[in-house]
Amino acid sequence: MEKESQGQLECVTSRQFISWLEEMQLSLAFTTYQSGKLFLIGVQENGRLSVFERTFTRCMGLVGDEQTLYMSSLYQLWRFENILEAGQTHEGFDRLYVPRLAYTTGDVDAHDLALDHRGNLVFVNTLFSCLASPSLRYSFVPLWKPPFISRLAAEDRCHLNGLAMDQGRPRYVTAVARTDVTDGWRQHRHQGGLVMDTLENEVVAAGFSMPHSPRLHQGRLWLLDSGTGWFGYVDRQAGTFERVAFCPGYLRGMDFAKQYAIVGLSKPRHTTFSGLPLDGALQERQVNAWCGLQVIDTVSGDVVHWLRLEGIVEELYDVAVLPGVRRPMALGLKNDQIRRIINIGPFAN
Repeated sequence: MEKESQGQLECVTSRQFISWLEEMQLSLAFTTYQSGKLFLIGVQENGRLSVFERTFTRCMGLVGDEQTLYMSSLYQLWRFENILEAGQTHEGFDRLYVPRLAYTTGDVDAHDLALDHRGNLVFVNTLFSCLASPSLRYSFVPLWKPPFISRLAAEDRCHLNGLAMDQGRPRYVTAVARTDVTDGWRQHRHQGGLVMDTLENEVVAAGFSMPHSPRLHQGRLWLLDSGTGWFGYVDRQAGTFERVAFCPGYLRGMDFAKQYAIVGLSKPRHTTFSGLPLDGALQERQVNAWCGLQVIDTVSGDVVHWLRLEGIVEELYDVAVLPGVRRPMALGLKNDQIRRIINIGPFAN
């Protein structure tokens, strides 16, 4: 078991978590929107865990790779670019993500982010119950809304939150309820959740408790049934949810590396997350909810590795795998580093 402490935060990992990162040749990023942190997890040269964090108010949605990261915050969508060349390091880090661009959307409660087949950003605009893209002129440009939403309004009517892409196009979304009134979803947290096909405008499966993070991977539509604590997949023909692994926490955020799913767990302390089926499931198993990451083997359903957070962080939102990255860092907006680190491109032709 590995421990890493940073002030009021302690990261504890399973014995083989670091070895797994090295074997898979990847690092992980995740957001903690309640405490407003972007975390980057990798491996130091001495083989110990590397934990790097930056502060962004209410950061949530996250998508990226070894070169680029996109992240949503309270009223902006950020694009980070790695400025290090191949083989170059900065203070022992092999990636340095710099915030280069921010779209100011206003507080639209942006949740999941994705990139389409053209490389354009798509985000779940939860406040306005639609999928949208950022714009240089407008706060956002709507792309799609559920057919049961009568009009776009800043009312968070169904709590649209998750997005799965299919060959670079938005395909599946999750919502907490099929409601068309202000904040109506809160009355249906136990089993009002649904998955919709955006191409067919049809409900694929329903009866979930606050579902999140739909993802297509290796031919299956994976899903977090957050209010129950179950990770599994949707049988799109039968419209059923096949449970694969129970996790002791409120699930949000998921990415994949080969056969492994990396999912985020939160402590369900907020009133929105309390009183759900998860409470009874935890009591039945005689465990408390915890906050962190679990690595699930999708073939066996076993939780093979984990990272647990203790201290000020109690709630995660999203997770991103950074392939080919050993030890990442990022610049933030709250210290002088961002003033001093400058890289120059070649002369324009």
